[in-house]
Amino acid sequence: MGFEFTQEYILGHMNYWLFSVLMMTGLYIVVAKGNLVKKIVGLNIFQTSVFMLYISMGKVTGGTAPIFPLDMEIDPDVIYSNPLPHVLILTAIVVGIATTSLGLALIVRIQEEFNTIEEDEILTIERAIAHSENAIHGEAMGGRA
Repeated sequence: MGFEFTQEYILGHMNYWLFSVLMMTGLYIVVAKGNLVKKIVGLNIFQTSVFMLYISMGKVTGGTAPIFPLDMEIDPDVIYSNPLPHVLILTAIVVGIATTSLGLALIVRIQEEFNTIEEDEILTIERAIAHSENAIHGEAMGGRA
């Protein structure tokens, strides 16, 4: 009596499959790509997958929106969906927009400073600057001694 991947099981857990695919796609983009804008897009895909997971966990089959009736007489037989994940994700969306904006603003500033947004080119430029500063510092210390 082993476990079987039936069609019902796969479709019943579709949100987890989509979450996994989106999360791994976002993580791959962040790790594999050198372009800073692509890294921001990868982070947004990763973040969206987490949103999707939490929102789908808040949905209860057969549940209704958690809104109390006007007369405040609550029927105990009514099944409500959990509103907490939706509220938390609403806050997370606002924070995500703010961090994306900050990241894009930093990328604009990096573009102005280094004239590129490719990570490997930026690191090469920084190494060259550090090497020249070390050479200048070494000459100044050698001349003083």
